[in-house]
Amino acid sequence: MYDVIIIGAGPAGLSAGIYAGRSLLKTLIIEKKKAGGQAAITNEIDNYPGAILEETGPSLIEKMVKQAERFKVEIITDDVINVELEGKVKKVKGEKGEYQGKIVIIATGAFPRLLGCKGEREFTGKGVSYCATCDAAFFEDLEVYVVGGGDSAVQEALFIARFARKITIIQNLPELTAAKSIQKKAFENPKFNFVYNSIVEEVKGDGILEAIVIKNTETGEITEFQADPEDGTFGLFVFIGLIPNTKIFEGKIEMDRGYITTNENMRTNIDGVYAVGDCRIKPLRQVVTAANDGAIAAFDAEKHLEE
Repeated sequence: MYDVIIIGAGPAGLSAGIYAGRSLLKTLIIEKKKAGGQAAITNEIDNYPGAILEETGPSLIEKMVKQAERFKVEIITDDVINVELEGKVKKVKGEKGEYQGKIVIIATGAFPRLLGCKGEREFTGKGVSYCATCDAAFFEDLEVYVVGGGDSAVQEALFIARFARKITIIQNLPELTAAKSIQKKAFENPKFNFVYNSIVEEVKGDGILEAIVIKNTETGEITEFQADPEDGTFGLFVFIGLIPNTKIFEGKIEMDRGYITTNENMRTNIDGVYAVGDCRIKPLRQVVTAANDGAIAAFDAEKHLEE
């Protein structure tokens, strides 16, 4: 029997674990894969307070994990497949076992949204990628197309530009939506080109990505971009938002378009159940706000247990 069970070891889950552990609560964090969530595949973290000297997502997460373990937080790897959240004792069922706790904090995060175009799945890993940190180096001295115009898309494009010969950002709106400071870096980089009011209709090739078909949403004009004959291929990186990883909670907790609804203390509509980080409704999804969510949830959970 645990005092607190946290599902997910991203910044929100780890922050909750650190605060719960410091409060001497018996705490378990269950993570499906590798700790860190989206932060673990983010190259640069320069907007988290204190993250200086080229802090990376993996380096920051490593520190969070060590800090949680220092406070006797148990961290295990298991894939949660079902939950029973009603009642005073909550049950979390994984592929490896069942865990019981008085408090459950959901920190399952979100995953990248797909383009949904023809050929996307076929060429994932063969030119199409959703992780700059993982795959940018494979496209050294090649051309790369980046779909998306928000903060993460432009930030990741700037990282990819360290390796790629040329970067083309494809945005479905008439302008970028990233912060002005991030846009400025992209506009000043000679490697960057921009295609606005456009979407990717199809990706194709013979075994590897060799061409993408772009449609202008205003004019309907279709354009096909092909790989330079000397290169033979190019990269297509997709950064168009996230989808909350909350499917196993459907019908068991109050949600809105897949995101879990909470109050300011991270409480859900189920007594003793909290939601933190990217899986809940919130205006800003960043490492700093995820850590904030986790701290608040753990602090409130301690008071809840005392009551």
